[in-house]
Amino acid sequence: MRAHRHGWGGVAGMALACTLAVAGTLVPLRDDAAPAQARSSGPVVRADYAAAADCANSQVPSLSPASGSLDGPTVEAIKKRGRLRVGVDQNSYLWGFRDPATGQFAGFDIDLVKAIAKDILGDENAVQYLTVPTNKRIDKIQHGNVDMVVRTMTISCKRAEDVAFSAPYFSAGQQILSAEPDITGYNDSLKGKTVCTASGSTGEDVLNGDMPTSPAPLAGTEPKHGAHVVTVANQLDCLVLLQLHKADAVFTDNALAAGQAAQDPTVHLKGGPVTVEPYGVAMKLGDDDLVRRVNKVLAAYIADGRWAAAYHKWLVSELPNMAPPSPLYK
Repeated sequence: MRAHRHGWGGVAGMALACTLAVAGTLVPLRDDAAPAQARSSGPVVRADYAAAADCANSQVPSLSPASGSLDGPTVEAIKKRGRLRVGVDQNSYLWGFRDPATGQFAGFDIDLVKAIAKDILGDENAVQYLTVPTNKRIDKIQHGNVDMVVRTMTISCKRAEDVAFSAPYFSAGQQILSAEPDITGYNDSLKGKTVCTASGSTGEDVLNGDMPTSPAPLAGTEPKHGAHVVTVANQLDCLVLLQLHKADAVFTDNALAAGQAAQDPTVHLKGGPVTVEPYGVAMKLGDDDLVRRVNKVLAAYIADGRWAAAYHKWLVSELPNMAPPSPLYK
């Protein structure tokens, strides 16, 4: 399915102009472009961090929808307000972006937001979308600016100390995106190169060496590999730097990189993913009724085929052979 890609070059052009005050457009993905779901050429590790008290085997369990209230004070406040306030991205093609044909938000993440709003408020359009940069996602939740963030946000033990997560709704992995033929993946071919990643992302944590090292060092996750690292507020800005030849490679979730490769046929994913990163809906700590309610929506969303429908609409061409991850409840 290619119809939803028409006109995206204009959106990318606006992102270029707004971000770095340069003109430019991005080209739709060629049919012969490299697939995003490359096989890993080395060890794959979880992108989880120092174990929090409720992390089991470096996984973060969520609250079961089968126990506890699904309609407590947080959900009631949303109903009284009459709209769901959600932090999203507007620049991640296929995930969360403004459709240039309609001006509306669209993508895999946005379809999930609509399902949550429909369940709580009876109207999938009863949503106030608030765009938030990668490094402000947790702040916006903690300060009550949003009810939740649905923005390709990796669940980790470290982040679970600051926000509450739903069960996972997708699984991705950090991978190198580049047009350089001599860059082959997240390895020593990055020596002397400039690598871009988003500030506050798990990609930045990997590059900085903030990965678990016990019981033994994790092969394939050496920090930086001799590269110079630059960070930006939003991941799409890395693609802009790549196109301006101010960066040689991007390090990001392969799910996000798939959207960037769909915009620019000169760039490809290199090597394989070096982490396993589950995406979750992030909410405020203590909003247990909302967490349980979202998990109820997720379970139904997967069971009745809506997850598969959204996947085939947005992601199957760039991320083939994916399935919804299994929940882990407390």
